[in-house]
Amino acid sequence: MKPTAWIGAVFLVAVVGWIVYSSLHSNRYRCQICLTFNGRTECRTAGAQSREQARRAAVENACALLAAGVTETTQCEETTPDSIRWIE
Repeated sequence: MKPTAWIGAVFLVAVVGWIVYSSLHSNRYRCQICLTFNGRTECRTAGAQSREQARRAAVENACALLAAGVTETTQCEETTPDSIRWIE
């Protein structure tokens, strides 16, 4: 094999290894939130390294389906969730 092929193979293995590792170890906290905005309700689950990051990601995921445009998205993300359930 040529040296460039070896370098490419090593790079590919490293990238796949990093993806597997980060997928298995990144979600220390998980939560499900239900949020109502403009008369519609969505429930979404997210995980992250901290409780606040997990909560924020779940809110952003719900608002992505509930709001249209920057202004509505900002308003939605500032809305207090109807419920928050922490998943172990």
